[in-house]
Amino acid sequence: MSAIIYPRSPRETMAGWHYLPRYVDKIRLHLAGRLHSDYQENLGKGFDGMWLEAAGLTHAAFVEVVKNTITDGQVCDWVRQNVHRSPEEKAAHWNSVSNRPPANDAAAQARLQKRKAESNLSHRNDLTTFVDYIDADEKRL
Repeated sequence: MSAIIYPRSPRETMAGWHYLPRYVDKIRLHLAGRLHSDYQENLGKGFDGMWLEAAGLTHAAFVEVVKNTITDGQVCDWVRQNVHRSPEEKAAHWNSVSNRPPANDAAAQARLQKRKAESNLSHRNDLTTFVDYIDADEKRL
């Protein structure tokens, strides 16, 4: 595949959850055979996995939800009916995602710098988190 179809920003929300629209996009692209290879290795892992853990779901189960819906509204309705988390729990999930890598995690900080270098973004000192990096790499920042 040459042309990358970017999933939505990790900052977007659905059913009160940040990141969820991005994960739904990745699943839909994968089901359609259009998920770029750069995204396939971590599908259901990384930030996807963090959302799954916070929601109490497995990747396989959530893929079935997305597969059996047509619209984002249907996914949103399913999440609202089946994933019962408080606004504080949702905020804690987003706080964890949006503040990675932690300042005290040298290995994760090095991984961010490596990713920035691979994307010719080393000069972007404003990219201090993986969420920032994702949005810049996908031409949103």
